[in-house]
Amino acid sequence: MWDRLGSEVQLLVVGGGINGAGIARDAARRGLTVALVERGDLAEGTSSRSSKLVHGGLRYLEQYEFGLVFEAVSERRILMDIAPHMVNPLGFVFPVYEGDRRSLATIRAGMMLYDGLSLFRSPKRHRMLSPTDIEEIEPALTTEKLKGAPLYYDCSTDDARLTLENVLDAADHGAVIATHADVTGFIRDEHGRIAGASVRDTLTGTTKEVFAGAVINATGPWTDQILRMASGEEEQAAMLRPTKGVHIVVRYDRLPVTNAVVCFHPDDGRVLFAIPWGDCTYIGTTDTDFEGDPADVYADTDDVEYLLRASAAYFPDAALGRDDVLCTWAGLRPLVRAPASDGEMDESAVSREHRIDVGHDGLVTVTGGKLTTYRLMSNETVDKAVKVLRLGGKLDRPLKNPVTDQEPLPGAVRWPDDDDHDAVAAEIREVGGQAVSEETARLLADTYGMRGREVARLVRLDAALGEALVPGRPEILAQVDWAVEQEFSASVESVLKQRTQIYYRDPQQGLGCARSVSERMATLLGWSDAQRKASVAAYEAEVAASRRWRNG
Repeated sequence: MWDRLGSEVQLLVVGGGINGAGIARDAARRGLTVALVERGDLAEGTSSRSSKLVHGGLRYLEQYEFGLVFEAVSERRILMDIAPHMVNPLGFVFPVYEGDRRSLATIRAGMMLYDGLSLFRSPKRHRMLSPTDIEEIEPALTTEKLKGAPLYYDCSTDDARLTLENVLDAADHGAVIATHADVTGFIRDEHGRIAGASVRDTLTGTTKEVFAGAVINATGPWTDQILRMASGEEEQAAMLRPTKGVHIVVRYDRLPVTNAVVCFHPDDGRVLFAIPWGDCTYIGTTDTDFEGDPADVYADTDDVEYLLRASAAYFPDAALGRDDVLCTWAGLRPLVRAPASDGEMDESAVSREHRIDVGHDGLVTVTGGKLTTYRLMSNETVDKAVKVLRLGGKLDRPLKNPVTDQEPLPGAVRWPDDDDHDAVAAEIREVGGQAVSEETARLLADTYGMRGREVARLVRLDAALGEALVPGRPEILAQVDWAVEQEFSASVESVLKQRTQIYYRDPQQGLGCARSVSERMATLLGWSDAQRKASVAAYEAEVAASRRWRNG
């Protein structure tokens, strides 16, 4: 892709998170020439560190953000249609106890409004559960002073893979996707308007100048850094108020929940969730203001203790402690800073609305919003960029309708209408043969959708690729080949963290298989032994950083 990165495109997208990916997909489907550059790996930042939910945001009803909720539940329905393999219905239990600020009647009214805003197209309609129901459905949840618990439905997803599949579709429609490509400066035309960027390949140190009719800043938490680069003013007023969100992961048998459980923290009343995740459960998220380098965001001791206190309040019999925490992840929400006149505002009250600006220099910047609404944000951002192109005389022809709300993402092409994951898994196992276990076949179906058959076919051709990456786990060596050859992976971290999630789910966070993964990647990519060792060392450093909270 670096070799294909030419000297001129109509649209240059800076940032390979969910917004940049969605923008590239939308623009390429319209027929624009598109290049996306990302200085690290795809979804390396916020877009792999969210709560992994596609949801309307029930709590935003309290803030009277009805438009945001309607927008989000509408997009939730679209994502269920275009990515059914990885946007899956998930029940949410909302326990109400004696003395809670919100009564059952208030919650019931909110549920009706929530269903109504979704035009009654939620995955399932909500219903009320009694304390007796809860004892049966969620036995780990305390029922002391429990009055009842509505059960409503949103969706879960794999945020990094949702980003990746948008990129894959963009590439299928002609977009150039260059990872490890860092923007080091902007090119300006004779009128002082941004007309491209200087880009450095961080793997080789080579540079290119890429001219573009329009440039889009979709860098999430790095938005203000890019704006300062564009303006040349280090003291430029910040557009963002980033907040840090932390999650902890524990074994499912230590906290067995069937549905996501809505919790209100006993210290400050903030909303967080305990969410089932296969053989794990994760708890989050925190919401605290953050200042510093967006690349250096990790959980600290206070974050972990905060989440453990919430667990103790809602799941006292589980008695979770620090030793139960398998891993943590932390990311930044690139929230739009409120005007100064609005005064101080609690972090959780900052709006999740998105914002699209076109600067005097022509730079298009998109920020804010949430994972659920990325597709709509992307569509609106490309609309703005098209206006810039036409006003600049860089576009004088009609464009195609991108139909991103109808066309399935790559893994969903030919997905069964009845959404039968088991049937797809059976088909994958038939393709792969005996070297693909039932557990692995289901993993491939849920991860890659119909493309899981192609991963299984690698095993059919070479049974050695059916070897488990971690003994006892379903991930296999063929996924390394697929990540490198089809999914832009160029580091051990990209395979173990963004492509397979072994980093999060394995008690050793993949440290035991990092060497074997690196050896396979070295064969595929022609790495020297020094390059291989450097990639392993970088991964070990990332794992160590995620664990440094233990030293507090």
